[in-house]
Amino acid sequence: MNTPWYKQFWPWFLIAVPVITLIMGVVLVRLAITTEDSLVVDDYYKEGKAINARLDKVANARRLRITTDLTIDNGRIALKFHSGIPQEGNALKLTFHHVTLEEKDTEVLLSRDATGTYRGSTDNDLSGKWRVSLMPMDEAWKIQQTLTLPYGATIRFNP
Repeated sequence: MNTPWYKQFWPWFLIAVPVITLIMGVVLVRLAITTEDSLVVDDYYKEGKAINARLDKVANARRLRITTDLTIDNGRIALKFHSGIPQEGNALKLTFHHVTLEEKDTEVLLSRDATGTYRGSTDNDLSGKWRVSLMPMDEAWKIQQTLTLPYGATIRFNP
């Protein structure tokens, strides 16, 4: 008994494979055109010079022998210096750069209290993996580490 071709399985299967491939190709091209990759840097030379400047700031923090303890608990941040404490008592910038999502980056201003501990707070969710950097307002030195938060204990935050 002969059935017409359109009632057979194999012709429809052979037609479906290129049609599905074409649809997926259009979807991928649309995604490639409409989304932006924030991790790609356009000016590599300028970025390289900035990396060298950051390394100089880290070396300056090592030369000043800065040692600190960092505590982060539910958005409340405390930073205690053991050595290399800034004499001026100016505020410090603690910057959280998310390793993959640029829109989650945040900066916290830490001010010194009467006990010499620098404190600040943020309402942003800090769970996940972060590149954390600490600098004074004049950006004379820099301490940076990669941290996974939340972290239950005190973090040795040293250059």
